Amino acid sequence: MNPKLLGLLLAAALPATMLAAQQPATPPATPPTAPAQAPAAQQPGAPAADQSQDTGPILKLGVNEVNLIFTVTDKHGHYIPNLKQSDFALLDDQKAPSKVTSFRQQINLPLRVGIVIDASTSIRSRFEFEQQSASEFLIETIKARSDRAFVMGFDVTPTVTQDWTNNLDALQTGINRMRPGGGTALFDAVYTACRDKLLEARGQEPVRKAMVLISDGDDNQSRVRPDEAIKMCERAETIIYAISTNWTPSRGKGDQVLTQMSEATGGQVFFPPSVEEMSNSFHEIQAELRSQYALTYTPADFKADGAFRPIYLYCNDRRYQVRARKGYFAPTQ
Repeated sequence: MNPKLLGLLLAAALPATMLAAQQPATPPATPPTAPAQAPAAQQPGAPAADQSQDTGPILKLGVNEVNLIFTVTDKHGHYIPNLKQSDFALLDDQKAPSKVTSFRQQINLPLRVGIVIDASTSIRSRFEFEQQSASEFLIETIKARSDRAFVMGFDVTPTVTQDWTNNLDALQTGINRMRPGGGTALFDAVYTACRDKLLEARGQEPVRKAMVLISDGDDNQSRVRPDEAIKMCERAETIIYAISTNWTPSRGKGDQVLTQMSEATGGQVFFPPSVEEMSNSFHEIQAELRSQYALTYTPADFKADGAFRPIYLYCNDRRYQVRARKGYFAPTQ
């Protein structure tokens, strides 16, 4: 970037650095058919945050406000706590926000988590380990009354085996109900999970929305393209945490796909060296979900036109890295 241009941006309301604008992908002509779903145990709605878990005031979101969840780590991947709003710089659509409404550290906002598991033939030999690790993750993660999760398995088609609930027994039953077999439509599954489940999880109060995606990243059946799946995640304001089930030492095309989806949404991809160590990846995801920051702000020159607005967030202390989604789609009037 031109240094003079950077200096002008840093003189704005918040320090800032330019992020190249991104264009939204054209929606697929024939998006995947919504999966058959189990009866809803409890819809996500917008329940009040459990005050025993989060002692901060309940924040109501306006239509022109953005709730940005992000993670800060050092070069070794250790989470950095106790940073302040003044430690960060932000650009929304190449402009500093007009107002910061809220800044929270080490947040405990209500969780909305989708567990999306590859149940295709290619992972049959390790499927039982996937189920066991996913069950342990939910038991350790879904704790507050306001937390919710759903379970989806996919081969050629995605199927919700347990709808939104915080009932751990029901979630575990949903995981155990899956049976491996068939081809792999990974992008269709990600697209459908975001469109049909996570997109609806936005309410008047901010929540943290995440998808835990367990797959080898290979796709041989989807009608949706990778960029279309990513754009739907951005519309749903959902972070992807991917766990690769490719145990070979080399990183293949499938691993590149998982990395692309995770990085675009502000998440992370994990490569456990063996199926027995998959639970460690779930533990790392759980630790991150409890070590995040939340920033709520009003963008400058905001227009409710449905356009994609790129976000660039960084820490003024350049020893630290910030992971956040690359942007969002403005609502439509």
